[in-house]
Amino acid sequence: MADLSIDFAGIKSPNPFWLASAPPANSGEQVMRAFDAGWGGAVWKTLGDPIVNVSSRFGAIDYAGQKVMGFNNIELITDRPLEVNLREIREVKRRYPKHAVVVSLMTETRDDWRVLIRRCEDAGADGLELNFGCPHGMCERGMGSSVGQEPKLLQEITAWTKEFAKTPVLVKLTPNIGDILDPGIAAVRGGADGLALINTIKSIIGVDLDRLIPEPRVGVASTNGGYCGPAVKPIALHMVAALAREPKITVPISGIGGISNWRDAAEFIALGSTSVQVCTAVMHYGYRIVEDMIDGLSSYLDQHGMTSVRELVGRAIPGFREWGELDLGYQIVARIDADKCIGCQLCVAACRDGAHQCIFTGPDDQTRPPQAHFPGTAPAPRPQVIGALAGDRVPWVDEPECVGCNLCALVCPVPGCITMEQTSGESGDTWNRRVSEGRDKVPGGIHDG
Repeated sequence: MADLSIDFAGIKSPNPFWLASAPPANSGEQVMRAFDAGWGGAVWKTLGDPIVNVSSRFGAIDYAGQKVMGFNNIELITDRPLEVNLREIREVKRRYPKHAVVVSLMTETRDDWRVLIRRCEDAGADGLELNFGCPHGMCERGMGSSVGQEPKLLQEITAWTKEFAKTPVLVKLTPNIGDILDPGIAAVRGGADGLALINTIKSIIGVDLDRLIPEPRVGVASTNGGYCGPAVKPIALHMVAALAREPKITVPISGIGGISNWRDAAEFIALGSTSVQVCTAVMHYGYRIVEDMIDGLSSYLDQHGMTSVRELVGRAIPGFREWGELDLGYQIVARIDADKCIGCQLCVAACRDGAHQCIFTGPDDQTRPPQAHFPGTAPAPRPQVIGALAGDRVPWVDEPECVGCNLCALVCPVPGCITMEQTSGESGDTWNRRVSEGRDKVPGGIHDG
């Protein structure tokens, strides 16, 4: 069985699954229940001077029958007294010495940072996470994402904390920025021992159309909040991978953003995360989702001959290329399994209106559209394909015109009915190679004709 334990910049944890700094890590009682369920670590909900929160404070988007596809909050940092939090941290570490307890921090002055760090480390924190990502409420006060969006300021404050800290310092980054490399490199220059990302995305989750007030509603008004949940996972994966590929990023990464199951976690780790932090899925389903994460990741590592999480970290990075390095000769086309097709015609509509007009129905040859790569007639298959379920409603693909865009397979409601199959291998011809050899001008350009 693979070893799931990790060492994140000196912070040891029995597995890579940590609670993110958020409501699920708001108190000692919660963190201890989470550890009993199997979580390897927790990033304590952000400490600073306690604030006053509003009601209500959460909003969500449901999509196609799935609840909480996207989640939004306007909740701020802890509203509980600092001394109470510190007492609970001390108790958690006494009972769970082998679990990771990282404390998220947010404050203003250099002296505030010094005092807050000292008190948290005295309470037994294994590490500190600087919250430079919160995009609502605190940034208007000069903290959170207002720091994360200013690399020089982020670097300076990180350097302050490194003067005071005896434990590892993680910097949590905001995605509300043009290039994630700028704050990431600044954090490393400031001395950060690790990076954590992404924090939430600045957002308005919706509008109450009866009252004409944005949501979540606080009396007669609302404000922008932070967006997270499964919908943000692709953005988070991109930013984690961008940092993992950057040679100047020499510290481990804790991945955050829409992680709901072991597959999500494995993807983050394969793109460079050493630990993963989870929030929305726990708020939706509870702490016990970690059981699936542990079992799933362990089985995956075993099946692929990996003996530890370390062997998976960054394994997918070599598979990333800039667009100009992709193989222009590689080609796939859509193939439809007639016996699985239910004749819904979704692929026909999607291809006709949203793609390349190469999927048809019926026994007759079809006239290709004027913009076709090979103008003329698309020959229908003979004899006509008759499906087990769809009968003569089974569509057919004009393969010479199929560009392998995937849209038909993406919209098909039947698993495995439409597959994308390779028709030609790698050629080694890339756009960058064309540029270097002077073959980058395609006929039909600005100066032709």
